[in-house]
Amino acid sequence: MQTGKDAAAAAKAGMEKTKASVQEKGERMTTRDPLKKEMATEKKEDRVAAAEMDKQAAKAQHAAEKHGRTTTTGIGATGTGTTGTGTNTTF
Repeated sequence: MQTGKDAAAAAKAGMEKTKASVQEKGERMTTRDPLKKEMATEKKEDRVAAAEMDKQAAKAQHAAEKHGRTTTTGIGATGTGTTGTGTNTTF
């Protein structure tokens, strides 16, 4: 079951990354302003990073559920496997 949930999380992250890329392309094509083009790229990179963090959090949650643990990741979580402020873990 965990593998299926992980696959679903990966698929959702992939869709979010694709949507971010398509939106960025549209925004870059509709403007000539280099600053707006750069902002569109940064926005896409932020959305891609957020999708990846959500995927990693979901995988961690699934692994914890498998072992009978619960985890809650809050503000300050990073994609490196460490968590910051607002993180509660129950073992």
